[in-house]
Amino acid sequence: MANPNKVKGTQWESDIRDYLNSALGLVDEYGKYLDPFNGYNVRRPAQEGALDVGDVHAVPFILEAKNVKRPAVPTFLRQAVVEARNAGFPFGVAVVKVPRTNVRRGRVHFDIGTWTRVRQALRMSSRQFADRYAFAASLRGLDTGKWYMTTELEDFALLLSDLRATRHAP
Repeated sequence: MANPNKVKGTQWESDIRDYLNSALGLVDEYGKYLDPFNGYNVRRPAQEGALDVGDVHAVPFILEAKNVKRPAVPTFLRQAVVEARNAGFPFGVAVVKVPRTNVRRGRVHFDIGTWTRVRQALRMSSRQFADRYAFAASLRGLDTGKWYMTTELEDFALLLSDLRATRHAP
């Protein structure tokens, strides 16, 4: 019998991939890729080698998927940034499952540095960015390393679409 926590984690990764591919119009009504060679397809990479490259690849993001009872968001974000670097991607975020809700309600957490770089890539003010993608701030204590910005997966799909539209197709 497989480890039940591993099964839950793998299912959450697959749910994120499937939701984003559908929301971005990259799959047909049966979930098959419209273009299997499109570099913008959201994928779950095979882990190989000593360096972890993240759970889900949604160019230009690495998504670190977490399905846990007690989220340690700052730790997850540090992990996502390292994994993005390992995979050669510019951005790493953590996506945490919200129990008993639809996948689109999953929480997508950005560290302040990543949030700022994505905002600048979109050429938006902080207020415009926060409002358009429904970000909420978590500013706990004086240690800015523990601060982060949060949105839902549904709003992240819009952000991802907008960011991709500002860049050339792969």
